[in-house]
Amino acid sequence: MPELPEVETVRRGLQPAMEGSKILKAEARRKDLRFPFQKDFIARLEGQTVTGLGRRAKYLMADLASGDVLLMHLGMSGSFRVLEGDFNNAPGQFHHPRSDDRTHDHVVFHMSSGAAIVFNDPRRFGYMKIIARNALEDEPLLKGLGPEPLGNEFDAAMLARSCFNKKTSLKAALLDQRVVAGLGNIYVCEALYRSHLSPRRLAATLATKKGEPTDYAGRLVGAIHAVLNQAIKAGGSSINDHRLTSGELGYFQHSFQVYDREGEKCQTKGCGGVVRRFVQNGRSTFWCPKCQK
Repeated sequence: MPELPEVETVRRGLQPAMEGSKILKAEARRKDLRFPFQKDFIARLEGQTVTGLGRRAKYLMADLASGDVLLMHLGMSGSFRVLEGDFNNAPGQFHHPRSDDRTHDHVVFHMSSGAAIVFNDPRRFGYMKIIARNALEDEPLLKGLGPEPLGNEFDAAMLARSCFNKKTSLKAALLDQRVVAGLGNIYVCEALYRSHLSPRRLAATLATKKGEPTDYAGRLVGAIHAVLNQAIKAGGSSINDHRLTSGELGYFQHSFQVYDREGEKCQTKGCGGVVRRFVQNGRSTFWCPKCQK
């Protein structure tokens, strides 16, 4: 599933074509994606100007002049293309390539900017929902989400409070969207590696008995910031499905230090260890047992 850097890259790719532009026509070429479209889905979109395009965790959020918000999730295989004249741009670069099969073009927005925004999703795990902005706080899909990892409020003290007395592993805690929003398997593996912390370490060790942040928490927050910013700058990671709105693949996968590098020599200077893989909470975890403690 696309993670925060990929979704943020998609947002930046869609922004020039959507923000400040009116949706002249909207097409839903099937009745549902992961969930059925609302009965008034098209009616609430057509004629509306997109006043802003934001992101919350792994969700894209288009503010409409009506006061509604179009919430969009890429799911496992969803991607957008921006069609402008003879150009076909697909924002976002993913570690997993996206489909080029046009039979999976399920939603199209025709914008007054002259662009057509096409949502393609072969597996149909993505979804779209229109929500009144004043009802966002009560929206089940958003309620309970933790802080944004690149937001000003996310620091060692906040992470320590969230992990205080937790009996789960550190990796499981970081994948919990209530602890921090938007992180996924790839970037959690990378951040743990860069902070030299074991994915098996108890999450509670990020806090003292009084709930104050330990050195581990500071190291981990710094690594999370660094890996996310680097990935966004690189346009995300392309393994199987993720593409930019330009159709190009991201290249952060070439910067992976541990993810998908099972059997390779650890890149930490002087370590000499070997990257291993094991299954943790149903997900592949990549780590160096020698330098991650």
